Amino acid sequence: MRKTFSRYAAPLATVSVLALALSACSGGSSTGGSSGGGGGDASANLDGRGPITYVQGKDNSNVVRPLVDKWNAAHPNEKVTFKEQSDAADQQHDDLVQHFQAKDANYDVVDVDVVWTAEFAAKGWLQPLKDKTAFDTSAMLPATVKTATYGGTLYAAPQTSDGGLLYYRKDLVPNPPKTWDEMMSMCSVAKQNNMGCYAGQFQKYEGLTVNASEAIDSFGGKIVDDSGKAAVNSADAKTGLSKLVDAFKNGNIPAEAITYKEEDSRTAFQDGKLLFLRNWPYVYSIASKTDGSSKVAGKFGIAPLPGKSGPGASSLGGHNVAMSVYSKNKATALDFMKFMTSQETETYYATQGSLAPVLSSLYSDQTLVQKLPYLPTLLTSIQNAVPRPVTPFYPAVTKAVEDNAYAALKGDKTVDQAVADMQSAIEAAK
Repeated sequence: MRKTFSRYAAPLATVSVLALALSACSGGSSTGGSSGGGGGDASANLDGRGPITYVQGKDNSNVVRPLVDKWNAAHPNEKVTFKEQSDAADQQHDDLVQHFQAKDANYDVVDVDVVWTAEFAAKGWLQPLKDKTAFDTSAMLPATVKTATYGGTLYAAPQTSDGGLLYYRKDLVPNPPKTWDEMMSMCSVAKQNNMGCYAGQFQKYEGLTVNASEAIDSFGGKIVDDSGKAAVNSADAKTGLSKLVDAFKNGNIPAEAITYKEEDSRTAFQDGKLLFLRNWPYVYSIASKTDGSSKVAGKFGIAPLPGKSGPGASSLGGHNVAMSVYSKNKATALDFMKFMTSQETETYYATQGSLAPVLSSLYSDQTLVQKLPYLPTLLTSIQNAVPRPVTPFYPAVTKAVEDNAYAALKGDKTVDQAVADMQSAIEAAK
């Protein structure tokens, strides 16, 4: 999942599950008390106030800097410095790990992909949000709070939610496809207009895990079963992955899409090079109004991801904001986290960046719904969503998926071999 503050939940009735059961993954580690295993002192610097640094992935939607400026104007003695990371989720993850391992006190508040929260909490790097650092989540959607909780303790504050959407050229295809096969049948329209048909995110990184799992889940497969055991070596999972592999082989997914991350695919769609695009809802704002170079403004629509016989399964994503256990100014950090998840800020995320708010009340705000008419559908999706693995072993699981899916897309492995190898690698991710 791309960690660039541009994830949003899609209007889908079903949500994909890359779910390792909690009992299988968190039973051997207790982090609910203080600092977790090997971390800093969670009881230190609770009253500390002063300048802090906020670390987050690339601010493609330009929503962070204005918020930081607003905070700094109101808090001259507690100014926030924004450290902007790259737009690659893997690089952002590794950067955070490096600084946490070095016990860097200058990474006070960090924005984390929902799938990293448990990993960082289990290693004792995140400040538990309880007692003096308690954070009220009662107004937030339960699915988002679950992504910020590990071992029964809240370790982060939900900031935005997310899910995949299908962008389509409504000037060329008036009615969006409801199934994958229907979408593939429309690729003749793309050929007639000398453009690519469909693309998602297929470079070997977290985005490929999302795209591969959505394909597998949409055709009835599972990465793991409900008990947490690897279950990807199945006929349904092979069918789902085969849909992507076959589309690469026959050209319905253009060859260059093997290099696409989120921004590459967005640019291709905006430049009029794609008929269909799977991406996150942040694209809506950029492609329709904020990027003056967009060639598709007013020409595209948004629909659920197409699946086997109807809407497909989207991976639930999003971002949480967390406090480093090594911060020297935790009181300021907590106040900043509250500011970054306030109703005013959440409304700003939605209207300025097409980012899904985590506050339940905003989905029935008629002023907001008029600006973003798909919000009610988004609410249904998020309420029924299941987070991806809440596990400290997530990096090994996602590597198993992306490595083998990439090999299949490249033609280096058959689908059967890729799925079998994926199964073995996930079984070893303990």
